[in-house]
Amino acid sequence: MSAVGSEEGIHPRLRDHFQDLGRQTHAARLGMWLVVISEVLLFGGLFALYGSYRAAHAAGFRAAAGETALALGTLMTYLLIVSSLFVALAVQAIRRGAGRRAAAWLGWAAVLGVVFLGLKGWEYASHLRAGLAPGIYYDHPALEGGGPKLFFTLYYLMTGLHALHVAVGVGLLLSLAVLARRGRFDAAYHTPVELGGMYWHLVDAVWVFLWPLFYLLR
Repeated sequence: MSAVGSEEGIHPRLRDHFQDLGRQTHAARLGMWLVVISEVLLFGGLFALYGSYRAAHAAGFRAAAGETALALGTLMTYLLIVSSLFVALAVQAIRRGAGRRAAAWLGWAAVLGVVFLGLKGWEYASHLRAGLAPGIYYDHPALEGGGPKLFFTLYYLMTGLHALHVAVGVGLLLSLAVLARRGRFDAAYHTPVELGGMYWHLVDAVWVFLWPLFYLLR
C-alpha cells in the first residue's frame, strides 16, 4: 500500500515499509540484479551446452550455420542495439522529469522489439519450410547427420527462449510508456523505468552472444 502524501516531504510513491525513496530504490535494484543473475545462469548453461556440442560436431555446426540468414540476423542485432539506445534515452529523460519524452522513447523501443519478433517469426517460417526443424522433425536433404540436427535444435531452443524474453520486454516497455505519459514517474521517482531498462538491456546483451553463435561462426 502506498504512503499517502499527506505528510510534508513524503513522496506519494513511497511504500509504507520503507523509510525513504533511497532505500526503496536500493531494494528494488537488488531484486532486479537477482533476476539478472538468474537469467545469466540460465543462458550461461545453454551457452555451455552449445559449446560442448559444437566441439563434438564442429563440421556439422559450421555447415548448419551456413543455412541461417546472416544479413537478417545482423539486421535484428542492429534493431535491438538501437532499441537499447532508445531505452537509455528514456531513462535519461525521466530522470529530468520529462515523462512524455520518456514515453516516446520507450514506445519506439517497443516498436523495434515488435519488428524484431516479426523478422524472427518470418525466419522461423522459412527454416521450417526448408525442413530445418528441431529434433526428430528435421528433414533437410542437403545437411544430414547429428551435427545439423543438434544445431537447429539448440537454435530454436535458445533463440525461441530469447524471443519469449523479448515479448515480455515489449509488454513491459509499453506499460512503462503508458505510465510515464500519465505522469506516474518524475525526477524523484522513476525506479520502474530504470529497472525495465535493465531488463531490456539484458535481453539485448543475450542476443549479442546468440548472434555470433548461430550466424557468424560458419
